[in-house]
Amino acid sequence: MSRIVFDLPPRFVFATEMQIYISHVNQGGHLDNAQLLTLVSEARLRFFRWLGYKESDVEGLAIVVGDIVAQYKSEGFHGETMRVEMVPADFNRYGFDLVFRMSEQSQGREVARGKTGVVFIDKVTRKVAPLPEVIRTRLSDAIAL
Repeated sequence: MSRIVFDLPPRFVFATEMQIYISHVNQGGHLDNAQLLTLVSEARLRFFRWLGYKESDVEGLAIVVGDIVAQYKSEGFHGETMRVEMVPADFNRYGFDLVFRMSEQSQGREVARGKTGVVFIDKVTRKVAPLPEVIRTRLSDAIAL
């Protein structure tokens, strides 16, 4: 099977830092693949907080992750601080992709890249809901800066 190749956009609009704790490390001594998703999820939560929202209430809707793609570029180790950069991309009727790059902060070594597919849902019916136009506009404006 061929490897995933995931190209990054030219720039990101949001960044946050987080440390790799011992609970993020597997028996191989490096960042565990499940814990990578945990760190990316925390970064996504911070991204929505940066926009002024909780993931459970974005213009009256909630979000769920529809899919995720991750490509490792190097190992991450206990005690390192990761810089996670994000930018929205590929808008569709029900959401968008949130592209990320995770790098070790002090030297800039890229650890992982990928995207999470954000889908909006109605909090009562739990069914997909159209991407709120105010969010599409805010994100498009952030990208354009």
